[in-house]
Amino acid sequence: MNVRVGAATDIGQVREGNEDSYLVVAPLYAVADGMGGHRGGEVASSLALETVQQLFERQEGSLADQVSRANRAVYDRSQSDRSVSGMGTTLTAALIDENKVHLVHVGDSRAYLVRDGALTQLTEDHTLVHRMVLEGEITPEEAETHPHRSILTRALGVDESVQVDEGDVQVESGDRLLLCTDGLTGMVPEGQIQEILRDAADPQEAVDRLVKVANRAGGIDNITAVVLDFGEAGDKGATKASAIPHQPTVEQPVPKVAPPERSDITIVGAPIPEPPPEDSASRSGPSSTTTSSLPAVRPAPTTPRSHRGRRVGIWAGVTISVLVLGVVGARLFLDTQWYVGVSNGRVAIFRGIPAEVAGFDLHSVVIETSLSAAKAEALVAWRGLPEGITTDDRDGANAVVEQIRKDLERAQQPAS
Repeated sequence: MNVRVGAATDIGQVREGNEDSYLVVAPLYAVADGMGGHRGGEVASSLALETVQQLFERQEGSLADQVSRANRAVYDRSQSDRSVSGMGTTLTAALIDENKVHLVHVGDSRAYLVRDGALTQLTEDHTLVHRMVLEGEITPEEAETHPHRSILTRALGVDESVQVDEGDVQVESGDRLLLCTDGLTGMVPEGQIQEILRDAADPQEAVDRLVKVANRAGGIDNITAVVLDFGEAGDKGATKASAIPHQPTVEQPVPKVAPPERSDITIVGAPIPEPPPEDSASRSGPSSTTTSSLPAVRPAPTTPRSHRGRRVGIWAGVTISVLVLGVVGARLFLDTQWYVGVSNGRVAIFRGIPAEVAGFDLHSVVIETSLSAAKAEALVAWRGLPEGITTDDRDGANAVVEQIRKDLERAQQPAS
């Protein structure tokens, strides 16, 4: 089976950086969507794909094994490097073997197959709303507009181990496979994705059109797509292979006000505030700053009024500096605090403290488990769960959850 490929990644219209990555190294193809703030998300997605690529080239284990080891690589980096603590990433990959595609998947990036013009989703979203649909709490139509539709229940790098979905798909000549991040599916309806994939002449045209449409729809997230066309061995066209690309240069001004980013969190919950952005002169990578000549300005005569204005300006600057330092200090403090509490009726691990100030939560959900909070609260030892059970660190929170799990299992056992 001959494979032709098109690939593209785009920063979108809102984000200040690209936390997506893709891998095109025939016969292996993958996309990843990082989380954990700009730097954390970028590190998580690229580290995961770099690890998978290295293990694949060394032929160490199955693709699922390689993804599991990538999970551990991201997790270990998150634990050892405070600047990317709590990062994670989705990952959806396809390994081509003649007329068989082996898929592995974690998170809410997706794989689609187009056959005879019909679009079929091949992967299952690891999200809170999808779980709610499966449990009959909401309908699929309600899930499309649910405010928590981007909350993940599984991602690479959050725990020492992760469950990896995998399966095989038989492909035929004329089939088209799409791997994409939710920056595409969150902005473009499946019907429009199907139409583009059905009508585009070649795979690169298809991904370019998909990215363009997602940006026109708002582009509130990074957008990444990889399209694979399958044909008979004698068909023209070669597979384009490349390493993980550099993040694209920002050519347009970035809006100063942006909606909350899902990538600010590890898996689920409210965003943790980002630290103040670095000065543009200190950022690495291609510069997107435009310089221009400024007209000369004649200094105003010094008068008592101008002195007062200068003093006001100085004190205003001092006040702003103190506020910024306070915000940074608070963020650093909250990042080191952990507790176990309740989220959506389930036992959950939180980063921060169980409190709010002026209507703003001082915590965010990191992991929402499958354990029933109501059942846990029924046990004497865990009655304080709604108020939050604080721990010294993430390991302590994991230990509390594990103990709750054991206590619930023990309580369900029949008395002898």
